Amino acid sequence: MKYIFVGKNMEVSGKLKERIVKKLGKLEKFFNSETEANVTVSIQKNWHILELTIAQNGITFRAEEKSDDMYVSIDKVVDIVERQIRKNKTRLSRRIHENAFKSIEDFDDSRYIVEEQDYRVLRTKKFPVKPMTPDEAILQMNLLSHVFFVFVNSDTKQTNVVYKRKDDSYGLIEPEQ
Repeated sequence: MKYIFVGKNMEVSGKLKERIVKKLGKLEKFFNSETEANVTVSIQKNWHILELTIAQNGITFRAEEKSDDMYVSIDKVVDIVERQIRKNKTRLSRRIHENAFKSIEDFDDSRYIVEEQDYRVLRTKKFPVKPMTPDEAILQMNLLSHVFFVFVNSDTKQTNVVYKRKDDSYGLIEPEQ
């Protein structure tokens, strides 16, 4: 895997990079050598936050953990991504191209015994869509006490999603052109 490190409010030291690469080495058996792992390391109010995003053939694995120790955050992120791979192993092998993962059969899944289940839509909700700006959509989302809101962007005329992040900031999802 190729690693891309980003530090927010801090610089990622060589020692920290080595530790992250060593721990993420457990995941390398699932991905080919061209796969990029984006690692963002930050410190906010005594919290050590590690974000990991791995994209492979249209499938994205993402984990974010914060704790009072960066090394604990690293361990938790690796466990989360391993769990995601195990939980979706069958579904992923059906959906993605052959050999996208090097050897998913070699994965020790004894720690993650999860019954295979199909996803079912339990409820469908329809609502009128009114063109609005992202700021108006955030206001509407907050008024409804939701964590995300789907709307048509009045500037681009495309369907967008605004969402509330864990750090109480907001995100905007737009389709690629």
